[in-house]
Amino acid sequence: MKLIPLSDEQERLCIGLMSGTSADGIDAALVRISGSGETLRSQELAFVTIPYEEEVRKKLLLVAKGDTGGSHELTLLSFLLGELFTEASLSLCGKAGVKPSDIDLIGSHGHTVYHIPLGEPCLGRNIRGTMQIGDVSSLAETFGCPVVSDFRVRDFAAGGMGAPLVPYTEYLLFRRKERTVALQNIGGIGNVTILPKNCEPSEVVAFDTGPGNMVIDALVSHYTGQRYDDGGMLASKGTVHPVLQEFFASDPYLSLPYPKTTGREMYGEAFVEKILSIAEKEKIQVNDVIASATWFTAYSIQKSLSYDGLQRPDTLIVGGGGSHNRTLLCYLRQLLPDVSVVTDEDVGCSSDSKEAVAFAILANECVCGKCNSLPTATGARHPVVLGKIQL
Repeated sequence: MKLIPLSDEQERLCIGLMSGTSADGIDAALVRISGSGETLRSQELAFVTIPYEEEVRKKLLLVAKGDTGGSHELTLLSFLLGELFTEASLSLCGKAGVKPSDIDLIGSHGHTVYHIPLGEPCLGRNIRGTMQIGDVSSLAETFGCPVVSDFRVRDFAAGGMGAPLVPYTEYLLFRRKERTVALQNIGGIGNVTILPKNCEPSEVVAFDTGPGNMVIDALVSHYTGQRYDDGGMLASKGTVHPVLQEFFASDPYLSLPYPKTTGREMYGEAFVEKILSIAEKEKIQVNDVIASATWFTAYSIQKSLSYDGLQRPDTLIVGGGGSHNRTLLCYLRQLLPDVSVVTDEDVGCSSDSKEAVAFAILANECVCGKCNSLPTATGARHPVVLGKIQL
């Protein structure tokens, strides 16, 4: 068993693994990392996405509703995902031409099945919590290296909301002396990180902006049976309907103060049913419904960048699956005429691999004993070392 010495500054091969709220599949990135903290250097070497089989995806979305999946079902699903994460990692090694024994460290986010950042009554107490499944024992056994997982829970213990976590890595990789940069990830949920020019960690602002692809995907699936609106083609054929626009603009999450986080519990099935009900009552055309939902994602981002006290970004770098939606990018540019809206690809990065790379970096910081959280993003009382290490 290999354990990276905390003082080791040599290069190491790390795998980062991510499964997002859209439950499309597993993202796996191979990253060469040296150093830690502000001396960290990283280079992405390879990336794969392994789509979930449809039955697996349906099961993940079902248990994420929160009212399905007992201990028996969650146990089986967690160990199933553990095997799938291992297979994805082996596939990544095959693509990169490296042996499993060459891997020094793995960081796995797992898959979030429920997230309760504000707390709920439980046996006389108000309990906050989060659950990510995907047991990592198979990874540790197969690769023979440390595996870091369960990143969110320590932040909860420190009073934070356990999200967003990627801003720490964005601070290390994207901060600039001469300009303010905002990084907008559009996965199932949207989240933004604002890096004021020449900022310190305590000056970074990050929070969930609202729905990313989640609502759009659900509507597309309902109307067409497809998983998503490829390139935003359906939305491009529609127009934003004023009734839906008014409904979206009044969404209470948009007016909550930051730091804040959200997920399927707010923008899941019940929310989509409200949209479908309005669409049916108003006889709104399918493409107009999808265009309106796409506008909502862009609007939630524009609102998030307009809070009092926030530095207006010079550049907004868009990543995640939503960066491939050309109609969504068009709405963003219309709503943010004074901001340069670009994608990760425009600045030499990958929109698809960004979060997987982030969990490789977060794992590296964990084994090096570095605090890898930003209280300004999660609301925690102080920085902590995120992640549990399995040797």
